[in-house]
Amino acid sequence: MTRAVDLDIQAVQALTAVPTIMQVIAHTTGLRWVCVSRVTEQAWTMCAVHDQLGFGLAPGDEIEIANTFCDQVRRSNAGVVIDQAATDVTYCDHPIPKMFGFESYFSIPVYRKDGEFFGTLCGLDPRPANLTAESTLAMLKLFAELLSSQIEAETVLAEAVAALAEERDIAELREQFIAILGHDLRTPLSSIMSGAELIAHLTADERILRVTARMTRSGQRIASLIDSMMDFARSKMDGALAAHRQWEPALGETLAHVVAELRVAHPGREIVTDMDIGAAVFCDARRVAQVASNLIVNALLHGSDSAPVTVHAAMTGGDFVLAVGNAGTPIPPAVIERLFQPFWRGERSKRTDGLGLGLFIASEIARAHDGSLTVESNTAGTVFALHIPAGCAAVTH
Repeated sequence: MTRAVDLDIQAVQALTAVPTIMQVIAHTTGLRWVCVSRVTEQAWTMCAVHDQLGFGLAPGDEIEIANTFCDQVRRSNAGVVIDQAATDVTYCDHPIPKMFGFESYFSIPVYRKDGEFFGTLCGLDPRPANLTAESTLAMLKLFAELLSSQIEAETVLAEAVAALAEERDIAELREQFIAILGHDLRTPLSSIMSGAELIAHLTADERILRVTARMTRSGQRIASLIDSMMDFARSKMDGALAAHRQWEPALGETLAHVVAELRVAHPGREIVTDMDIGAAVFCDARRVAQVASNLIVNALLHGSDSAPVTVHAAMTGGDFVLAVGNAGTPIPPAVIERLFQPFWRGERSKRTDGLGLGLFIASEIARAHDGSLTVESNTAGTVFALHIPAGCAAVTH
């Protein structure tokens, strides 16, 4: 038995309507043996059976194809129906009725929806039966068509389940690959950055110090790119970024540290803060800090050099709100629609060599907190705002 035939048997076995169909046919025609078979050029294979004669054939059993009328049905695409073999002009001397000891018999072709021959709906009995009556033939053909539809639906479902299982396996492999890749990249990167730091401590040569400073900045940039790619991959595989939320009474200090780091990294730019949270926020502080960093960097890159970037963090109506603003050219509505898509960088600024994942990751972090990330842009300026709803936001202390 081939794998394809085995899958077809499983598909028929999974159909809860098949036993009922065979019972109805048996009751209506008086035949005590009814089955659904898979028929190929090489073999006749049982898929399902209603057996009151004790033939003993079970699903998966095979019969030599030459010893069946079903091969004739397959080749001619026409059914075979016999009321009484002993008196039938065509089949009275045929060896097959004698081989299996039946008088009445039917074999109706069953097709897949694309027209491919699947097999047959069969029935037989040692006693004669009135099977050639027009109403009986119509019923048998109707049940064969019903089987075709049922088999097709089950096959499609089985293929979808198999494809889903394969996709899950692939996703698991991807996740393992990303974890390994992240580790394998971070290990040598850490060595490079540690080496640069050590060299900086061992020399006072300004030229060497400038080189080590560039190495450190480049290393930090690579580390940031690795983090962004891993966050993007996890969000696509898991459906959302993980947020390990807990009550954070010192979220303001965490955000102040982010601002301090960016002031050092961008000494020529002004960052004005107004952060008075005054409450413990139920959040993942590391992720919220990541949003703040992404939004501030975005404002520094795309905003006006002559105006400060503003950072506001507070509780508003019980919600935690982090808003980052900058002056500059308003963002067109068509661009706003795509801002939170991955790898979207647009043409607002050419001063970035990033991956275009910052705003996408920020929006995913907002979603992981059951919140939202919004943007408003006009001639007065552009403001990105993270909202974490009151239901999981804060307790005043």
